[in-house]
Amino acid sequence: MPDVPNDHAAGPESGRSEPSEPPEIRAFALGPFQTNCYVTSRKGASRGDPCWVADCGVEPGIMLEEIDRLGLVPEAVVLTHAHLDHIAGLFAFRARFPDCPIWIHEAEGAWLTDPNLNLSARHGIEVTGPTPDRLLADGELLTLCGEPWEVRHTPGHSPGGISLVHRGSPVAIVGDTLFNGSIGRHDFPGSDFETLARSIQEKLYTLPPETVALPGHGPVTQIGHEKLSNPFVRGDSVTA
Repeated sequence: MPDVPNDHAAGPESGRSEPSEPPEIRAFALGPFQTNCYVTSRKGASRGDPCWVADCGVEPGIMLEEIDRLGLVPEAVVLTHAHLDHIAGLFAFRARFPDCPIWIHEAEGAWLTDPNLNLSARHGIEVTGPTPDRLLADGELLTLCGEPWEVRHTPGHSPGGISLVHRGSPVAIVGDTLFNGSIGRHDFPGSDFETLARSIQEKLYTLPPETVALPGHGPVTQIGHEKLSNPFVRGDSVTA
């Protein structure tokens, strides 16, 4: 995971479990959309150890090859949302790892199999994925590679968008909700600016300021930085 300067101390709003070593997170910018997909494992994981994957975009070959090279065993694919650029590689993933379940927020349980809902039809293609194995809800605590990750429902870019917050270290996978110096698009069917801004302010800006935010596109950022300087949604203001 790229380094982000840690120039803030954890505040009382952290809500984290006892501190633990940050996980090993490998980022892959996949396909023409350059979708950031993440492979997470414990630091020092060896062959046969588990990993889990956040999103699986177009042309996932380099990510699948790296999982194979490391000898890791995926225990889940957790989708931050079901737009085509985050799901297009699911059938290829399932072909390589047929026993790995796919999890998504309950608001988008039908999107993987519907090209209109996942927006692929509007791009002139029809992308589908396998039926999800588990539907997630806000506030669930997932155990992935033996570590606790909290599901935070962060709709606005899409109705079922989620962020995944590691409870033992200041790391969050935020999908297309928040970017470095920007926010997710809110002009798609099912998108809404006010909902997105509320998600960012209530579900992400309440994290400790040193939290590293891993977005669905572009470079990493830090919650405290965005809270102070994001041109669209700051900690105390919103600009449509």
